[in-house]
Amino acid sequence: MKLEGGCYCRNVRYESTGDVGLRGQCFCRECQYISGGDSVLIVGVPEDGFRLTKGQTKAFRRSDLEHPVTREFCPDCGTHVTTRAMPGMVMIKVGTLDDPSVFGAPQMAIFTCDKQPYHRLAEGVPSFERLPG
Repeated sequence: MKLEGGCYCRNVRYESTGDVGLRGQCFCRECQYISGGDSVLIVGVPEDGFRLTKGQTKAFRRSDLEHPVTREFCPDCGTHVTTRAMPGMVMIKVGTLDDPSVFGAPQMAIFTCDKQPYHRLAEGVPSFERLPG
């Protein structure tokens, strides 16, 4: 499946080819910071099929966490474009897709241990306090 997208100001653009490996909803506290308080919807794609087609992202990795992920942002508008949390996979933020409807629905909800009382889980979606098995 080919996916295309980019940041709000359009200075960073990407494309991804290959099978989507994951459609998820993340409730971790770090994603809440990034989103302004809500969960984040992600599409996991193979790293070798992902490439920037315009511009460059700025990477950020917290130094005070035991297992920090690398978050990549547009250096101009600040849009959170991707997260690199697992070897061989890039997590694309669904809101950056040109056609976010391709997401469909999450296959799983992760890091529900950080879920706030106002967050809603989709009915019938498997949820995990952290990452699945």
